[in-house]
Amino acid sequence: MSWFYLVMSGLLEIGFTTCLRFVKSWLDIGWAIGVVFFLAASIACFQLATRTIPLGTGYAIWTALGTVGTVLFGVLFFQEPISLLRFGFITGILFCVIGLKVTGG
Repeated sequence: MSWFYLVMSGLLEIGFTTCLRFVKSWLDIGWAIGVVFFLAASIACFQLATRTIPLGTGYAIWTALGTVGTVLFGVLFFQEPISLLRFGFITGILFCVIGLKVTGG
């Protein structure tokens, strides 16, 4: 169950960063509430995950999933640029996350 919480926390990071993209000021109340909601939910899932997953491993995977997911979300929905080199680095992040899991995280 801890790995489920960890993956959920990474996915919730995508919601947090996406909402943050639209906040021009904290008067954009809908987006600001989205930021706070997704951030709190992400941290709550991360806290549940790290009850059994080592903190360092959990944090590395949490941030990696959020990073990769946010980049891919930006490419798919906001027409952000993607190059072969950028894709290669994102793939490298994913291999590092898999390596952490395989080596006993």
